[in-house]
Amino acid sequence: MVRTVPNIPHQRAGTGEALRPQAGYLRDAGTGPAFFIGGPYPRDVADDVAQAWAPAAARTIEALQNNGWISGGVEAAISTIIGTGLKLNAKPDIEALGMTASEAAKWSRRVEQRYEARCRNKYECDAGGRYTSGQMEAAHLKQFFGTGDGISQFLMIPRAGLESNTRLRLLPSHWLSRDTSPWERLHQGVRLDEHGAPVSYKFRIKDNRGTEQDVEYRARDRFGRPIINHIFDGMPGQVRGITVFAPVLKTIRDFDRLTGSTLAASFLHAMFAATIESDYPTEDVLSAIGGEVPFGGFLSELGEYHKNVDIKLGDYGRIPHLFAGERLNLQGSKYPNANYEALANFLLREIARCLGCLFEDLTGDYRGATYSSLQNGIAKNWPITLYRRQHIAIPFKQADYEAWLEEDIDAGRTPFPGGIRGFLAKRTAACKADWRGPAKPVADELKAARSDEIYYNLGVKTQGRIAADRGDDIEDVHEDLQREQESRDRHKLSHPGERDQQTQTATDKAIDSEKEPA
Repeated sequence: MVRTVPNIPHQRAGTGEALRPQAGYLRDAGTGPAFFIGGPYPRDVADDVAQAWAPAAARTIEALQNNGWISGGVEAAISTIIGTGLKLNAKPDIEALGMTASEAAKWSRRVEQRYEARCRNKYECDAGGRYTSGQMEAAHLKQFFGTGDGISQFLMIPRAGLESNTRLRLLPSHWLSRDTSPWERLHQGVRLDEHGAPVSYKFRIKDNRGTEQDVEYRARDRFGRPIINHIFDGMPGQVRGITVFAPVLKTIRDFDRLTGSTLAASFLHAMFAATIESDYPTEDVLSAIGGEVPFGGFLSELGEYHKNVDIKLGDYGRIPHLFAGERLNLQGSKYPNANYEALANFLLREIARCLGCLFEDLTGDYRGATYSSLQNGIAKNWPITLYRRQHIAIPFKQADYEAWLEEDIDAGRTPFPGGIRGFLAKRTAACKADWRGPAKPVADELKAARSDEIYYNLGVKTQGRIAADRGDDIEDVHEDLQREQESRDRHKLSHPGERDQQTQTATDKAIDSEKEPA
């Protein structure tokens, strides 16, 4: 027999108020240390995300719209993940499909060229007809950084003059409802089956009259094709993502406060007046101001004196010649002080660490950076870029590629063994592909090239791997080299790297003769 123990919360001493310590995002932990004893207790991460998603997304989007550091850092991170857009490198499983290597290579090149042409046509790939595929990738990543979720919808929309009907529609993350009903298996707008897999998604969308209404879309159709593609990163138990900036939102706020207060103080001290020190006794001055002698008369006499005696400063102003016994003091700015830059950089380093980029990339400040420090920083942060490319950017493109390829094969525009039935039976083998993005940044191109040359000569690195590290496809490189070689042959031009052996031998002999002693 199992005895159930009721969950009785502790009481706050003297108040009778229930004390429920808990973990969570956006907690106001004061100014204490990050790790402390006797602090919060863990709970389901889904509950943390449900509670903090809306305020965290709102604050992050506000920072992206109003903070140049955050906006520029996100743009730099996106550029390293996708560049101008991920490039398809189709690699079907030739054994599973029964193709020969040459047949698979020819089929892959055809598919790659057709898909690339489709991705460049915004009217063909975007349901709204506004963005190319590369722009949609960047928007998807911006949504991921801002809200933690990337949501897209696949539609079939025929359009005149276009071959394919497959369209992709980006959905704002805040359209996905945050309603939760455990007895209906609805969690933050995602309806789950008994295993926790998404069955449908509940959205709150405005109609043509501006009235919000709830609309629910199935996750997949009856053939298993995706209708809603929901991409996020998280921990076990999560059904929604949360912005990567959630841990540093307080730091971003502190940085804004620091810069704002320092700038206000600088403006205040930059506005100075010409303070005049006088040798006249204070009592006489005060009596002139409020005594029997009108202060206006004193100013009138000073005005008559300064009317014809002054020193001009071009078009920017003038300094009057002072009255006898007067001295002019200019009060300058004392802000920012010596501690401002160190404190501001400390906050920016924490933000850069959370964003997954170098401090120098976030700020553009490369003072004091060396080749070794940059290489070490790149080596530590590049795996983060590859992780986000593999798990956030590529699933977005892969789903679009699979939906387009299925329609292209079904319409007979792309040949496939067994037609559409063969494709549906071996979808995974047919859609296998790699996606190429920007190359890994290097601090010194010459040193990187020498390193690749050494590894290639040792036989531990292939030309394909070297090309992939640089963001190129070895097949494209070979085809370009072949076209260049044919063009040089037609124009009777010498090829780069080739040297006349006789001329070189004669040159080597001449050099050797000069080295010999007389």
